[in-house]
Amino acid sequence: MDFQLPNLTRRDFLAKSSLGAGMILGAPSILKASAPGAPADEIRVGFIGCGKQHEVLFNAMVNIPGIRYVAACDIMKDRLGRTFGAIKSRFGYSIKRYLDAADMLEKEELDAVFVATPDFWHAPHTVMALEAGCDVYCEKMMSNTIEGARSMVAAMDKTGKLCQIGHQRRSNPRYRYTLNELILKEKICGQLINMNGQWNRALSSSQDIVSKPSILPDADTLRRAGFNTGADKELSLEELRHRFLNWRFYKDLSGGPISDLGAHQIDIFNWFMGSQPTSLQASGGRSYFKDREHFDNVMCIFDYDTPQGSARAFYQVLTTTSAGGGYFESFMGTEGTIEISEREAYSNIYKESGADNAKWDKLVQRGLLKKEAAGVAAGGSDAIASYESAPPDQYALPGGLSKAPHQPHIENFLSTIRGEAKLTCDARHALESEAPIYWVNEAAETRETIHFTEEHLHT
Repeated sequence: MDFQLPNLTRRDFLAKSSLGAGMILGAPSILKASAPGAPADEIRVGFIGCGKQHEVLFNAMVNIPGIRYVAACDIMKDRLGRTFGAIKSRFGYSIKRYLDAADMLEKEELDAVFVATPDFWHAPHTVMALEAGCDVYCEKMMSNTIEGARSMVAAMDKTGKLCQIGHQRRSNPRYRYTLNELILKEKICGQLINMNGQWNRALSSSQDIVSKPSILPDADTLRRAGFNTGADKELSLEELRHRFLNWRFYKDLSGGPISDLGAHQIDIFNWFMGSQPTSLQASGGRSYFKDREHFDNVMCIFDYDTPQGSARAFYQVLTTTSAGGGYFESFMGTEGTIEISEREAYSNIYKESGADNAKWDKLVQRGLLKKEAAGVAAGGSDAIASYESAPPDQYALPGGLSKAPHQPHIENFLSTIRGEAKLTCDARHALESEAPIYWVNEAAETRETIHFTEEHLHT
């Protein structure tokens, strides 16, 4: 289907786009005039979307120097107030507050914009900000549709502005070290044959979000903001507010759990493999939350062709149980397995008994690995010798991450604005990795294998 913009909130989007197009050839954004008394190299930041994910990003930014917070936009006044108060109390100055993104972009001199709105607004807000001359950090997924994601890549190319997508593991030192040093350089896994990933979330964390009605937007505001999109009737205020708070449950507003949670980890499969998958199989069900539009549990298998041979990745996202170790990815090869997560407690490395001991010992001596424990066979009267394999030795990475998980990714974005780095996840590379994810729900609905073509995956 063609990409459709939601209802815009103040003026026609094309009019705003034309304004932005006229600004493209101006001076680099970091040369804009700073506020009186502010350092000339401060990056002037605005926020579009001030909900829960915005709070995650802001809390990861507060210890990064060289930022001047200028303005924030959200259709919910209570959220704007919280953002205003947090900046005022911590930094001692005030920001401007807006209910409309186009209004903010027209009136404020901004270098960078952070977009943390619902998925169906990511593309319109990102394109709008890019065409207004701003560099953009947009949360993942890029959009609720692949057409929307493609429009973001096109806008990035057209404007020449930076567009970082919030797959924050791409900048995480643990992940970058594991890929570059251990998998690619040292090849400690041997030939990678299988990958597994999961995000298992407890039922108690998956319930409907509720809020005091008195602080929520009115019906007209919610309709203008597109929260009636996909409905086949005029929605009541109660229904609109449910969509506003629980937009992740609705097909026209989000991609569901496979997008909300799974995208982080399927991105890692594609990044570590350095390629897109060739095919996809998936299954899902509304096993508990039967009235929701999206599946509450999804499992999928991606096939890859690599220079070493074929490989498969299995992924599951569960919203009805937290069993099985939370969220992590594992890369399993002929000589070793790496389990990795943003949480250090979920990260482990295992050496197969047939791997070269001398090679692994040298890595320990060089400080590239830590030896945790030798494999210990599980005894007992129920053991069947022919079923057992020699237990693997356990290792760990040599250091931890002392920063908030999103902080390195934001630092990379800001450093790139200053010309000191290169984006670790620009919109084009993000879409190359995200493209297969947009097809998981369809594969689960039809129970048919999708063999990817250029039409499925092109950016």
